[in-house]
Amino acid sequence: MIRRDLKDPRLTGLISVTEVECTSDLRSTKAFISVFGDVNREAVVTALNEQAGFIRGELCRRLKLRFAPELVFKLDDSLERGSKVSELLGKISRGEV
Repeated sequence: MIRRDLKDPRLTGLISVTEVECTSDLRSTKAFISVFGDVNREAVVTALNEQAGFIRGELCRRLKLRFAPELVFKLDDSLERGSKVSELLGKISRGEV
C-alpha cells in the first residue's frame, strides 16, 4: 500500500514495516518502519504520519474492520544497526580492523 497508493515524493528508498504494536481493543497502533537508502528518514516518517488518515481508511476497507485504529508511525533503526554490526564483524574476520 505504501509503494502503490501513497503518492508522496518523500516516500523514497526501501520502506519496510518491521513491527506493529496494537492495544488490546485495536483502537490504537504503533507501526515501526525501517528505511534503507540515501533518503531523509525523518521526512519519510513525517509523510507517513501525514497520510495516516488515508491508510486508516484503506485498512478498514480492505480488512473489513468496524473501527479504524489510530495509527502512529515510528522510525525503527534496528535493521540498520544490525547491518553495521554485520559489516564490522566481516571486516574483523577479514583482518581489516
